Amino acid sequence: MKTKYAIVFICIVALVIIEKESNILSRVSDKLIQRQAPQQTPQPPLDYSNITQNGSLMMLKMLLSKLIGTVGYNSSLSEEQEEEELDDLGTYSFSGGRKHILLLATTRTGSSFVGELFNQHGEDMFYLFEPLWHVERMLTTASESNNGTVLSGIYRDVLQRLFLCDFSLLEKYIAPPPKDHVTPALFRRESSLSLCEESVCSPVVKYVFERFHCKTRRCGPLNLTLATDSCLSKQHHAVKTVRVRQLDTLQPLVEDRRLDVRIIQLVRDPRAILASRMVAFSSKYQTWKTWAQDGQVPEDDEEVKRLKANCDQIRMSAEVGLSQPRWLRRRYMLVRYEDIARYPMQKAEEMYKFTGIPFSPQAREWILRNTQTMQEASGIYSTQKNSSEQAEKWRFSIPFTLAQVVQRVCGPTMELFGYRFVDDEKTLMNKSISLLEEKLFL
Repeated sequence: MKTKYAIVFICIVALVIIEKESNILSRVSDKLIQRQAPQQTPQPPLDYSNITQNGSLMMLKMLLSKLIGTVGYNSSLSEEQEEEELDDLGTYSFSGGRKHILLLATTRTGSSFVGELFNQHGEDMFYLFEPLWHVERMLTTASESNNGTVLSGIYRDVLQRLFLCDFSLLEKYIAPPPKDHVTPALFRRESSLSLCEESVCSPVVKYVFERFHCKTRRCGPLNLTLATDSCLSKQHHAVKTVRVRQLDTLQPLVEDRRLDVRIIQLVRDPRAILASRMVAFSSKYQTWKTWAQDGQVPEDDEEVKRLKANCDQIRMSAEVGLSQPRWLRRRYMLVRYEDIARYPMQKAEEMYKFTGIPFSPQAREWILRNTQTMQEASGIYSTQKNSSEQAEKWRFSIPFTLAQVVQRVCGPTMELFGYRFVDDEKTLMNKSISLLEEKLFL
């Protein structure tokens, strides 16, 4: 059996080498064609699942397929043992060692802070902050796209293109539309070090206002062609989003052999999320504020139903991930915000180990600088806070009446993630009583 594993490994290495050589020849050919016909429409990225290579490559693929089949087939093994043997072969993909990190969360869960753990990794990381904001903004206003299944499919397709460094699909959702692949309107551009580095920093254009402008240097509107070049030059890619609701809709993305996707799902105590949203999105939570003053909450209200639906979606996605279906094996990790807030360095190390990326000194230094501040930095989106204190702050701002409502409608979600219930206001405000169960998520 070990001999067969060795042969399979050699075949995979040879296949990757041939693929790379084929890509080089393809790029050279493309450049020659472009020189002869500069007006020709650029071709889309190669799809390895449909491409026809030379005879040697095809023979090698056939041999590899037969070998994998031979290794995996043993009538005396259980299904779990067969899967373990197949897992020993590693992931057969064309990612070339490049990792693709997808951070899934909901609003007010600390996702901006956790995203920074990867944004601050160093020069070999390409990080995007909430690129799906554009998709949601455009499609939620279109009646034909209000269907959640339609949105989920579009989100997945945009993410796939972005992980492949292709911004063309995202451009269709940016308003106003980019001109010649240049836009002054990319949401939170300044939150990505990659989009503000010197190679992507185009000259400032007079009288063109860029709302989300870079803070590290003065740059003009974002040239997405330069962004693509930067993306292609990076070893690893990371995307943070609060817009993907259902984990199982991402299966085609995870199974794309051109990618090596690792999903980190970030969760937080639903009571803390509500308390934070009431501050951050004050105008949208006036109903909840009224209920807090009245002391009564009609549980058949649409706001309460929406809260329950959000909790259920988070829980169902986590249940899919924690069940470790074959397509998610070693590709899913659940992390609680509270654990990161208490042990930022330890949890960051665990997340980096999960992704297979070295934990860089730059990321370590950033964590030390941004989790030990004496006073909380200004701004509801700030990532510079005393993390351990921040995790408990909500307990003094949410009325006990609302905490009870959350416990009733989000009970199963809280139990899954290890959040303790409170029976009275005194317990809620007593910081010496932990509301967090020590829990290990495998």
